[in-house]
Amino acid sequence: MNRALAWLRHYWAEAYAVFFGVVGTIDAIANPYGYESVDKGPDWAVWLTPAAVAAPLLLRRRFPFGAPACAVVTATVASFVATGEAVTDGLGAVFIIAAAAWLFGELDTRSAGLGLLLIYAAGALVNLNSTDVVWGDYLFPALLFTLFWGASRALTVRGRNLREAEARARHLAVERDAEAERAVAEERQRIARELHDVIAHSVSVMTVQAGAVRRLLRPEQAKEREALETVEATGREALTEMRRLVGLLRERGAMPEFSPQPGMATIESLLDGVRAAGLPVDLEVAGEPRELPPGVDLAAYRVVQEALTNALKYAGPAHAWVTVTWGGSELELEVANDGSGGGDGSGGGQGLAGMRERVSLYGGEIESGARNGGGYVVRARLPLEGASG
Repeated sequence: MNRALAWLRHYWAEAYAVFFGVVGTIDAIANPYGYESVDKGPDWAVWLTPAAVAAPLLLRRRFPFGAPACAVVTATVASFVATGEAVTDGLGAVFIIAAAAWLFGELDTRSAGLGLLLIYAAGALVNLNSTDVVWGDYLFPALLFTLFWGASRALTVRGRNLREAEARARHLAVERDAEAERAVAEERQRIARELHDVIAHSVSVMTVQAGAVRRLLRPEQAKEREALETVEATGREALTEMRRLVGLLRERGAMPEFSPQPGMATIESLLDGVRAAGLPVDLEVAGEPRELPPGVDLAAYRVVQEALTNALKYAGPAHAWVTVTWGGSELELEVANDGSGGGDGSGGGQGLAGMRERVSLYGGEIESGARNGGGYVVRARLPLEGASG
């Protein structure tokens, strides 16, 4: 049933053309005396007229303007050679011209206007060929066909606007997804660079310590010396390979950095910088702070940093609160603000996608949304299993 209705919506003009052509022709042949006058032409002209008027609509997909225009012209010409119920005096031809008016309304503005003018001209010619014409013979057909044309035009414009809006929405969704993917890729690069610095620093310390211990060995400790020399050589090779691999993720010309990375121990310095930039921030710490693995420590710091940066950019005049809760198995972070702009990065940034990527790397969770009372809040949980205390 649904397929049949869909087919009918798609091919309604062709279906009606076939119906009118067949029924009109049968009626013209079966009722030769039902016509007001047949003296305008031979009987065969009357018999063929319904099919001739309807046939052009079968080609309306190939000729969007030419097919309905041909139907209108054919109906006009027919009024000069034959008349009767199946031609211009009956409803069949009226429906064909109404269908043509509807098809004209589906075209572009210029073609639609030309089609409507053609229908007006055809109506005027038909009336000129008739007797006892009153003003209503001009007005009412014009109003009828204009109604069909106008309804079609309104639906066509509305449909076009909807399609354009849907296309824009799809385009924006694609751009948003692409931007989120770029943000994730950039955050992964940033994580890789920072972890390189953390790991490289640790490996460097291990290599130096191994060398220091090797120099303290006695001459007879050859096996121990050989083992430590292997540790040193392996450490130096690891550092070299890390520089090469991570160098692919760095901006051109950037060199590896071995400066200490920030962490939760330096959170006060971060808040001081945010306050200096114009955003008042309060810090609340619950639980006993503990030493974190470098990667987790850096991830926690970046979450707070990114959430406060978004608040500075997008929240407008606001006040922010940072809550750090040290639990037995996880570290909970909450960064909230009461700004009118939210502070979620919706102004074009993709900070939340980067934070989510960073937190998920360590098996954590992050959520964000509107804050009760106004503003925006970001909450993150990072597992502490394996952290040394």
